[in-house]
Order: sequence, then C-alpha cells, then structure tokens
Amino acid sequence: MQSIKKAVIGAVIIGRNEGLRLINCIESLKSHIQHIVYVDSGSTDNSVQEAINRGVNCVSLDLNRPFTAARARNEGAKYLIENYPEIEFIQFIDGDCEVQSDWIDGAYKFLLDNHDYAVACGRRRERFPEKSVYNQLCDIEWNTPVGEATSCGGDALIRMSAFTQVGGYNGALIAGEEPEMCFRLRNEGWKVFRLGLDMTLHDAAMTHVSQWWNRAKRAGFAYVQGYYLHGRSTEKYNSKPTMSILLWGGALPCAVILLSLFEPLFLLLIACFPLQIARLSIKNILQKMSVKNSVIYAVSNVCGKFPQFVGVLRFVKNNLQGRQSSLIEYK
Repeated sequence: MQSIKKAVIGAVIIGRNEGLRLINCIESLKSHIQHIVYVDSGSTDNSVQEAINRGVNCVSLDLNRPFTAARARNEGAKYLIENYPEIEFIQFIDGDCEVQSDWIDGAYKFLLDNHDYAVACGRRRERFPEKSVYNQLCDIEWNTPVGEATSCGGDALIRMSAFTQVGGYNGALIAGEEPEMCFRLRNEGWKVFRLGLDMTLHDAAMTHVSQWWNRAKRAGFAYVQGYYLHGRSTEKYNSKPTMSILLWGGALPCAVILLSLFEPLFLLLIACFPLQIARLSIKNILQKMSVKNSVIYAVSNVCGKFPQFVGVLRFVKNNLQGRQSSLIEYK
C-alpha cells in the first residue's frame, strides 16, 4: 500500500498498569502515526515513564474524578485537537492491544474513499486464546461480521469531524461507550464499517472465572445503562439484550426458586437453560463455528446472564441512589 499522510492521523492510547502490553502497543503505532498520546488512569507501575521514554505525549487523569475509558478517550482526543488541529482521523486503541501492520493504511484509505462513514473497525484477535477458555471466548466475541455495522469496539479509526459533531464519548458510561457513541453518530447520518482486515492483537489475560464474572457483570451494567439513555428511541437501543438479561438472568431463576417450594414443575423451567444452550450451539455451528467453540460460547452466553443481571441490579441501585457509577474491572 502507499504510505499514508501521517500528519493527518493521531492516536489515543488508554491504559492502566499495562506494563509490557503498553510498550508493545506504542511500538506498533510509532511507524504508522506521528502524533500519539497516552492517557493514563492512575497507574501504579511505570507506564507513564515508559511512554515518555518512547516519545509519546502523556496525559494523566485527575484522581479526584472517577476513571472511565470514555473519559480517558475524550481527554486524549482533546489533547490532539488542541495541539495538532490538522488531525483528521484518530486511531483509538486500548493499551493492552497491538496494532497490526496493514491496519492503519487500510482503514485510512477506506475513510478517505467513503465520506459518509465515520468509523472503520476491523478484526481484533486475542493474543493467547489457547491459555484459557476465557481468552478463547473473547476471541470468538471479537469475530464480528464484515460489512456495514451498528457499532465498533474500543479499537477503531474515527473521523475527527464526526467525533466532534456528537461530542465524543459519553464520559459517564463505565462500559459500552463505543456502541453508544456509534448510536449517536448513526442518528446524525454517519455510518460504521467493519473491514475484513486484522486490526489489533488483544491480551485479555483472563485465567479465572471471577474475571469472566466481572466482565459479564460490566456488560449487563452497560446494556441497561444504554437502554436507560436511548431505549425509547425508534431503534429501541439495547432493548433486546436488556430484556434477554431480565428473562434469563432474573425472571426464570426466580420462577425456578418459587416453584421449587410448591411444585415439581420447576424441573421443566430448569430444562430451559440446557435447551437454550443446545439451540445456541446449533445456531453457532450453522454459522461455521467449530463444535467446541460453538458449545463454550453458548454456555457462556447463557450462564453469563446471571452476572449480567447482577450488573443490571447494580445500575438500578446506583440510579435510585443518585450515585456516580464506579468501574467494574476484570483485570
């Protein structure tokens, strides 16, 4: 591919205590992008110094305000806008990811040629899927369909004019900030595209069930928070996943518990869960997923409704109490 005009692209890296992962992230960007800013969320390791040593601009978030990925990305974008106003596109990337060699050129060319698209994203792959079933689940999750999409993840190349038009990410969201911003972009007539290119390597570093639980809990919180904000829209944003969580993570388990006190029919309700796993497994197999991955992904989707429901309850509690939500971390 032809070399890109580096001056018009900036990069925002966000992270906290990423160690070697951050170093790999920076090195993967330096040959492609001239203006890079690292936004640190209270690291206690030497992340900031490692970034400075590699010529990267650094912003450290104020410790007196709650950290969110959305807030960090906004602060990074603000820094680039104020210091390099010529920038037209921003590559957002998490500090535990490494950009693949062909990604920046490919995404840049796509956005240059398609002016109605605000966001280009690609295939995020898990670096060590073989190390744990939880890492494998992440790798499956990242494999979204190629083509026009409704949203992107944390890694994406975004058109600056579109980003500023909608005011960037919602800094109050502790998760799900990317699809929420994409929802607002689409409402303004912009589009999102998932290219068939490898974009980043991600290191989830998940080896314990507690990490999987917390990650699912965070997802449940994000789904219901998004529904609370935009669920009344024509699109009924996040209504389907929220209703699914309430059914499988809340209503059915409660019904099983109540019926178990009076009727043996509760066994029929319990059977709904393995039947749902079987249904999803078959669906995944028909979509060309391996049998092993189809089953583990189906089990995770069904069982994950329980921690997701806990996340829903946490949102409801915080909302009723008028409390600012804090991060739900899995690392």
